[in-house]
Amino acid sequence: MSNDDTVKLLKECDAGTKMAVSSINEVLDQVKDNGMKDLLYKSRSHHESLGNEIHDLLIQHGSEDKDPSAMAKGMSWMKTNMKMGMDHSDATVADLITDGCNMGIKSLHKYLNQYRAADKTSKDICGKLSDIEETLCKDLRKYL
Repeated sequence: MSNDDTVKLLKECDAGTKMAVSSINEVLDQVKDNGMKDLLYKSRSHHESLGNEIHDLLIQHGSEDKDPSAMAKGMSWMKTNMKMGMDHSDATVADLITDGCNMGIKSLHKYLNQYRAADKTSKDICGKLSDIEETLCKDLRKYL
């Protein structure tokens, strides 16, 4: 049975996976270290897979997917281009992606608290997305 909180939580998670993929794509071609590139490719793949799962669940609930807000995408693009314009290092990329992960984790926990009536499946998906973000953040530490 579909409920409003379930759909809202899934939509926020969907926007989060899209934002993560977009952010990774924005910096990937500037990464020099092959290990870091591999890490970002794997994380992007995890985000894409989870995004596909979320999309299927939204369809099951009779809802559409959600794109990140234009404001969030614009601010991310501006920050990335400004920082990378000053310093093209892998450390800068790691810093940018780590900041994005931390903002994502914070938002996901906010949405879990906000949409308490969401079903277990959507809460589990939100937890998986948070775990992906935390893992990426932790794995990037050696590049900071």
